[in-house]
Amino acid sequence: MPLLDAADPTAMSAAAEALAAGELLAFPTETVYGLGARADDDAAVQRIYAAKSRPAAHPLIVHAADAQQARRFASQWPAAAEALAQTFWPGPLTLIVPREPSLAQAAAGGQGSIGLRVPAHPVARSLLAEALRLGVPGVAAPSANRFGRVSATSAAHVVQEFGAELKVLDGGECPGGIESAIVDCTALPPALLRPGLLQRAQLEAVLGTPLRERDDQSPRASGSLKSHYAPAARLRLMNAQQLRDALEVLGPQASGLKLAVYSRSRLVAGRGVEHRRMPDHPVAAAHELFAALREFDARGVRLIWVEQPPDTPDWEGVRDRLMRAAAE
Repeated sequence: MPLLDAADPTAMSAAAEALAAGELLAFPTETVYGLGARADDDAAVQRIYAAKSRPAAHPLIVHAADAQQARRFASQWPAAAEALAQTFWPGPLTLIVPREPSLAQAAAGGQGSIGLRVPAHPVARSLLAEALRLGVPGVAAPSANRFGRVSATSAAHVVQEFGAELKVLDGGECPGGIESAIVDCTALPPALLRPGLLQRAQLEAVLGTPLRERDDQSPRASGSLKSHYAPAARLRLMNAQQLRDALEVLGPQASGLKLAVYSRSRLVAGRGVEHRRMPDHPVAAAHELFAALREFDARGVRLIWVEQPPDTPDWEGVRDRLMRAAAE
C-alpha cells in the first residue's frame, strides 16, 4: 500500500475510513508516529498488540479530537486532570484517569484506568476530527514500532518497521521526537510516570504541588519498562571523560568493532568509528534522538556509545529514553 499523503484531502478521508472500518493506520503526532486503531473496538486494538508483538497487558494511549471526546473514556475526571488538560491540551501530555468500564478495555490493558491525550499535530487533529465524523470516538495508538524498539519519527521509519502493507498517513517528520509525558491523575498527588517534552516544573506549576514518583500502586503505562526504545546495536552511556578514555584505549582496534559515538563533546574518534554530534539543546536533541539511533542501526554498527545528557530538568525526557535504551 503506498503512503497516504496527508496534504491530499482524499488521502485524509481514506485514512479516517480505514480507522472506522477497524483497520490499522500509522499517523504522525507532534511526538512520534502512532500505530492506531479505533479505541472502541477491542478486536481492532488487538491487531495493534499483534503487529507490535506487544504484551496485551501493556496499555496503550487513546488519542481524541478534543477534551470533550477524551472525557467520554473516563468514569471520573479529577480536578488535576482538568487543570492539566486546560493548560497543555492539545499537546504532548497523556493523562491517566479512571476508565469508563464499558469502553476501551483492550486499549487499557485490562486496567481500570486509561491514558488519554489530545495531540497538537495538525495532521493528527484533522484525522481524529474526520474519524469522529465517521463515528470513531478515539484512536488507541502506541508508537509505530516493534515493541521495545526505537520509536518512529517519520513515515519511512514506520515502513522500515512494518513493511509496505501497513497504511501510513505521511505528515513528514515529527517535530518533538520523543513520546508524551504521562501523568497519573488517579491518586493524589499526581505522579509523573514518564517524562517527555514538557518539563516537570511546568506540570507542577499548574498542579500547585510536586509530582510523585511511580510506586507499586501506580498503573501500568506506555514506555515505562526498564528496557525500552532500544536500537539493534548495544547502547552504552558514558560521561565525556569515560568516552575519551575508552576511545584512547581502543586506538586502531576501534575500526573492527563497528562502533558509533553520539556525543555533545568534540571527541577524536579513530578510523572506522562513526561519530555524530548530539545537539547542545535538549529540544533539538529530542527531535533527532530516535532518528540518529535508527541511522546507526542502518549503517550496521554493533555498539553505540552515547555521552550522558546533563543531569538537569530540561534534559529529563532525553535522559529517560537513553537510560531505557541502554538497559539490559
